Amino acid sequence: MERITATYLIETPHEVEKAAAVLAGEQSSGTFVSVPGETEELKTRFAARVEAIEELGEASGPSMPGDPGANKVYKRAKVTVSWSIENFGYNIPTLISTLQGNLYELRQFTGLKLDDFEVPDSYGDVFRGPRFGMAGTKQLASVGSERPMIGTIIKPSVGLTAEYTADLVKTLAEAGIDFVKDDELMSSTSNSPFKIRVEKIMRVINDFADKTGKKIMYAFNITGDLDTMRANYDTIVKAGGTCAMVSINSVGWAGVKMVCDRGQLSIHGHRNGWGMINRHPLLGINFPAYNKIWRLAGVDQMHVNGIKNKFWESDDSVVRSIKSCHTPFLKNESVIPVVSSGQWGGQAFETYKRTHTTDLLYMAGGGIMAHPSGPTGGVKALHQSWACAVDGLTLEEAAKQHKEFGESVEKFGKSK
Repeated sequence: MERITATYLIETPHEVEKAAAVLAGEQSSGTFVSVPGETEELKTRFAARVEAIEELGEASGPSMPGDPGANKVYKRAKVTVSWSIENFGYNIPTLISTLQGNLYELRQFTGLKLDDFEVPDSYGDVFRGPRFGMAGTKQLASVGSERPMIGTIIKPSVGLTAEYTADLVKTLAEAGIDFVKDDELMSSTSNSPFKIRVEKIMRVINDFADKTGKKIMYAFNITGDLDTMRANYDTIVKAGGTCAMVSINSVGWAGVKMVCDRGQLSIHGHRNGWGMINRHPLLGINFPAYNKIWRLAGVDQMHVNGIKNKFWESDDSVVRSIKSCHTPFLKNESVIPVVSSGQWGGQAFETYKRTHTTDLLYMAGGGIMAHPSGPTGGVKALHQSWACAVDGLTLEEAAKQHKEFGESVEKFGKSK
């Protein structure tokens, strides 16, 4: 029988083997005490198995509250556990409950984090995965393989009128932008109702496409209850849009899959709330596992933060996330990593050096909007920085060669 395998990083004051056995029991057929009906035959068929344990040393103190009466030596390990597919079939919310359920509350652990998981090939017959993915999304935005998609976020996040936003999109399109998105805080406000915003912005985008042949991608934030998301999705399609944004942690897996299954728009997965489920080094979930959950739903674009970003996440973690997006999963090759969070052209050099790829969406909010020459200069500076990074120039050489990027270095480089 096919099995699903998951890897956890754990910390425990107990013997690692015993703690791992508790994890496997809690997340399958067991409970804290033997119960009638829990036969050996049942356990053989349905119980989770501990497949491997790799000890990773000890900690001097607990990372989180745990068993107060246990030993004061805290052992760390990487533990691999597997389950029969019979336990949940192809029910992903139940799979998530299995991989991330009550195990986080077990007192045997002072640290526990889901790092990655693997599913059988048969999942590829049931779940289509991303409709567009990395290649299809870049194609929708008329961007080739030689460079990244260059994007921005409408700032201020909330408060601009639909008319002002549309005028800004016109300026950005004329400057050479590929992608623009609503902020995750922006859905439908009193001075920018969703339908009106879509109508005015898509009129600008469609007019620009008629004149130039290039149709930029705008990610409208459709986040809401199921009825709201369906209606918002239809509004975008009717207006000729190509992308919808969903706050995936807020909506949940089933709601996101409903949106993705419609298959007419590239789905931009915004992971706001990521720090809540990942920031602690021994609690929550790491990106490789998180990414696969949303790829099963069908998300095409995934946020990964960025090099030298404005948040807490390390560059190593960001690079791992980018590579995770590019790693084939089931029958789909890759989703497009969305590099953002305090980005400007200066980080392009280190990003390319560490990833050797242009298969990404590189977004700058303030790095474009606050450019000394305005949004037009900001867009040009990002194009210049990436072209120079790919050509092997240094940041200093690029700043001397290009006026707009030089202005970015003066404005943003010193503070960074």
